[in-house]
Amino acid sequence: MSLPETPVVVRSPVRATVALAAVTLFTGIGAGLGGMLLALLLHGIQHLAYGYSQDHLVGHQSFLLGVTAASPLRRVEALALCGLVAGLGWWLLYRYGKPLVSIKKAVANGDARMPGRATVVHVLLQIITVALGSPLGREVAPRELGSLIADRLSRWSGLDTDTRRLMIACGAGAGLAAVYNVPLGGAVFVLEVLLARFAWREAIIALATSAIGASIAWIGLGAEAQYTVPHFVISPGLIAWALLCGPLFGLSAYGFVRLTGAARERAARGGSLPVLALINFTFIGCMAIFLPQVLGNGKGPAQLGFDDQLTIGLAVLLLLAKVAVTSSSLRAGAEGGLLTPALACGALLAVVLGGGWNLLWPGVPLGAFAIVGAAAFLSSSMNMPLTAIVLVVEFTRIDHDFLVPIILAVVGSVCVTRLCARLSAA
Repeated sequence: MSLPETPVVVRSPVRATVALAAVTLFTGIGAGLGGMLLALLLHGIQHLAYGYSQDHLVGHQSFLLGVTAASPLRRVEALALCGLVAGLGWWLLYRYGKPLVSIKKAVANGDARMPGRATVVHVLLQIITVALGSPLGREVAPRELGSLIADRLSRWSGLDTDTRRLMIACGAGAGLAAVYNVPLGGAVFVLEVLLARFAWREAIIALATSAIGASIAWIGLGAEAQYTVPHFVISPGLIAWALLCGPLFGLSAYGFVRLTGAARERAARGGSLPVLALINFTFIGCMAIFLPQVLGNGKGPAQLGFDDQLTIGLAVLLLLAKVAVTSSSLRAGAEGGLLTPALACGALLAVVLGGGWNLLWPGVPLGAFAIVGAAAFLSSSMNMPLTAIVLVVEFTRIDHDFLVPIILAVVGSVCVTRLCARLSAA
């Protein structure tokens, strides 16, 4: 990131437009390449750590299958290594690196500069630990890298402060689009979550950067969907369940946010960080001896739920374990996202609630419940209803008709979560 510190002053409208177009193009390309390389690094470490598909970085064998095939001792060793990397890595970063600037802070304050080296180290630590089995999400890392690239390009091109904030947000969206192949989801995330407003200028730039980022990442990752789901048929039973259970997902998501938020607020930062991280991740490795599905960001359990391959008992066990290890990892000082963990928790909770519903109104596959529940839980836990709907559709490429129960469940979930927040603040 050794671009010139002194920006080029853009004076004429023509030069300003050309500069913005160039920054938009190269932000998309940079975020796409960055997201692609981070994903390939993650796959490479996963395959090396657990000894599967070492001849293909992107293959048909999933992380869950690789972890399940690995010996119990190898799982414990991988998670102990994860604890060492997390503990020592973040302790050294906080002690000797420049203070980190989050994406939201950089978007809110255009003068807040994201530190180059510290941000890159922070990004790599997230990818390495998630690859080794951390239960946190990997989506924050490509977003941060995309924002960093956009920040540097904007400053070098002499864009004004407001435009620079827009490009930082769009860089994050392009990074998300690249790593998950969600071009529309990345753009909606920018508008709904980071900017919290809609205007045609912002929408066009967000769409362009996300589409460029996703298409660039196809070079190394392909254009595959994140989850494969069987064909489900919409039924009155599923729609009625979505209406009734949507509020339950909102209540559960509110509790999840409170729990993980408290864990982040109390996260280790000083000399206790290496010790707590090692203990936490070694314990998770021991848990994985009997429950290998608990490892990773939650994509494995979510896929099992979508595939209708979970019993209600196993879904309950995985849900409790996922919430516990996600919170404990945040408390131990590890960093990462909550998008995929929240998606997994929603899918698992939906399998449990759907199994009970089938006793009253049988006929709906558990996988159909899981897709609807994943969207409802994700929308409330991340406070992004529109983005959650778009992401789940792009993740699974589910049939258009599934939007009806998804939207109904999301509406009920978000309403209850916001009601809980108001009552708590009163």
